[in-house]
Amino acid sequence: MNQELVMYILISVLGGSISIFLCGYGLVKIKDAPGGRYYVLATFMCAIFAFGYAFELASTSLEQMKIWLRVEYLALPFIPVFILLMCFDYVGKKLKQWAYILLFGIPILTITLHYTNDFHHIYYTSMDVRTDTPFPILKLEGGPGFYIHSIFLYVCIVISVGILLMQFRKVTHKFRLQTSLMIAGLLVPVMGSVFYITETSPSSIDLGPVSMSITFILHGFALLSFQMFNVVPIARETVFESIEEGVIVLNQHDVIVDYNSAIVAVLPSFGSHAIGKAVRDILNDHPLLLDIIFEKQEGDYQLKIGDVTNYFYIKFSPVKTKQSTLIGKIITLVNVTERVNMEKKLKELASIDGLTKIYNRTYFLDKAGDMIKNLSVSGDSLSIVMFDIDHFKKVNDQYGHDAGDQVLISVAGLTKKYLRNQDLFARYGGEEFIICMPDTTGLEAYEMIDHLRKKVSGSFIVSSNDKVQITSSYGISTVLLNSENGNPTIQELMRQADQALYAAKRNGRNCVQMYEKKAQYVYV
Repeated sequence: MNQELVMYILISVLGGSISIFLCGYGLVKIKDAPGGRYYVLATFMCAIFAFGYAFELASTSLEQMKIWLRVEYLALPFIPVFILLMCFDYVGKKLKQWAYILLFGIPILTITLHYTNDFHHIYYTSMDVRTDTPFPILKLEGGPGFYIHSIFLYVCIVISVGILLMQFRKVTHKFRLQTSLMIAGLLVPVMGSVFYITETSPSSIDLGPVSMSITFILHGFALLSFQMFNVVPIARETVFESIEEGVIVLNQHDVIVDYNSAIVAVLPSFGSHAIGKAVRDILNDHPLLLDIIFEKQEGDYQLKIGDVTNYFYIKFSPVKTKQSTLIGKIITLVNVTERVNMEKKLKELASIDGLTKIYNRTYFLDKAGDMIKNLSVSGDSLSIVMFDIDHFKKVNDQYGHDAGDQVLISVAGLTKKYLRNQDLFARYGGEEFIICMPDTTGLEAYEMIDHLRKKVSGSFIVSSNDKVQITSSYGISTVLLNSENGNPTIQELMRQADQALYAAKRNGRNCVQMYEKKAQYVYV
């Protein structure tokens, strides 16, 4: 037998053997990994094709060659289909049902036309044995069916390579060699087939199945050495990008090495130019966030973009080598806006009186205490007003508690209407209310509260077709706060206002009474 022919037969057998080995390895190790099952099917089909071509080369008659050619065509039409599906599955892409019908429909049509070719010659217009080569080889003249199959094969391979190339830039440098080996493995047999179709291959040998030996060596190296499907670095991109939380990956020098698309929606300063830049340069408009990142303080962060305010929980995860050397960190921004708004709502509900919808006593004491501390620094005046509804018990006894509730709601609403935004207004208990008026002298407080008293005294509610007239009595205490001398507490000011309120009641109700001066305080 011709030595050149023996070499080609051995190369084909080698390719088929490597393919069988990789098929078995894949069946055991990677069949459940993305792209794994299609890789197993592709290698199995390639093994059939390679061994079939080896026997075709070893045949000496046209009939024997045609038999082995039919064996090859049981597998050949499906190889590009499984390769394409492998690439789609590998990068996490799903196909529509019609795409599967098309992908498998053409190979089935190819096999049908090939096996019935003797009746119509649509696939091959002629089949003969070449006599102008060093050894017997099939001479095939392609018909319409052959060219449809060839175009389909090349389109599938081109799309497969395109999928890998588009994802190549997203793969970290660590995995680019493995991806390159996959791409090269797909291109090698295509190049061999081109030489065969253009009749430039040595001795008119079909280099497609022969070059599969190189393909499987490349894929075997990528599979065994780089864990091609177990690591799945390209599919990682799909997972990484599907994370709803914004993620930033920094190296040990706080340089940005990766981030997902979710972070761009949160921080628009991230873009294609951000990779390789120091995080300080990218987030220079967010100094508070930078402080959190550098100090690794996990917690909530408020971010306002335009009129929209969002809240994020910042958390950190270290990136270490197998030797536990710290080489970077992962920063995750979890959107907790809904949780923060809910907490604010619950806090607000806890601070609001259920009936009158104004602040309750607990919230008032807390906020008024803060006002006193702040005003002590600036040295401003502060007035406290205590008031209640005159003869409220009589309203409850004569008209019922529903009418009493309506009176409370009416007075609270009216009072809130005539107060300033900076004034703190609360229900102290029962029919008693309290107001804290910052930056307000005694005279200013008296004028505003007396105006309010007149508005209240001119109001009424209707109960059982009766008009219920409403009046209130008011007591005011005022202090000029400063940081040098001791200042009264909110409880002391409330006691003073309460004493003034009782003085107003003694003076006939429906009036405003100022607290009398005390020697230890200076009042205005």
